[in-house]
Amino acid sequence: MSDTDDDSGERRTKLVKAGVAVGIGSAAIVAALLYASKVKKPKGK
Repeated sequence: MSDTDDDSGERRTKLVKAGVAVGIGSAAIVAALLYASKVKKPKGK
C-alpha cells in the first residue's frame, strides 16, 4: 500500500504544481490585457 500512497502523493504534487503554473499564467495574461487596454486609450485633448 505504501507504493500507491507514494504514487498518489507524487501525482498530487504534480497536479498542484500544474495548477499553480496555470494560475500564474492566467494572472499574467490578465495583467497584460489590462496594461494593453490602458496604453491604447486615445488622449481626449
